Amino acid sequence: MYGHVHMPLRKTAKILGLGAVTLLLSARYLHWLFRRWRSRVPLKEVLFFPTSVTCVEHLFAPPTDLPLRCPCPLPHGADTSFTRLLRHLLSATSSLDLCVFAFSNQELSRTVLLLRSRGVAVRILTDKNYMIMSGSQIGALRRAGTCVRHDLEAVHMHHKFAVVDGRLLITGSLNWTVTAIQSNRENILVTEEPDLVRPFIREFEQLWEANDPSRYRSSLS
Repeated sequence: MYGHVHMPLRKTAKILGLGAVTLLLSARYLHWLFRRWRSRVPLKEVLFFPTSVTCVEHLFAPPTDLPLRCPCPLPHGADTSFTRLLRHLLSATSSLDLCVFAFSNQELSRTVLLLRSRGVAVRILTDKNYMIMSGSQIGALRRAGTCVRHDLEAVHMHHKFAVVDGRLLITGSLNWTVTAIQSNRENILVTEEPDLVRPFIREFEQLWEANDPSRYRSSLS
């Protein structure tokens, strides 16, 4: 009699236990599916400038167990439009194609040099007039071995875009200058949408080919 009374309780407890396990597994499976879905959603981000001036040394330092101790008086660890831009650029693992009108910002120049030291193939297209202006980083990048070409026509190279690893587009009104980053109203769109990335890849390749200096020299001979 005693056993018969507790049989339904044991059965109920077993059913409840199985139900709890099922819910737990379902929750984990749904979480896994959500992460897979999130990982496949193309990145889309808009950045606005000007941005506050912060320390960015932690973005260039090698990863260590201890936090970087920087003695500079600027705010540390801040998340700004500029730090986000640097992170997107530093995510490059194979290639960086940059088409820019004016380039004088030293942190961005440092980013390009760091990527090259990591074995990333970097190509830069720029404007022939602005590349020789005071403060331009193009000369320093060229001397460091970076592949640089400038427009060979009277039309200004006024583009401002970068393609990271052939998958990530960074484009907008922002020139790579201190004034644009810290003083101007500017914008940047960052996207992995293939339909938006591919036209910029084609534009870069067409301009890179059209401004091959060897073609210009051969036309003069």
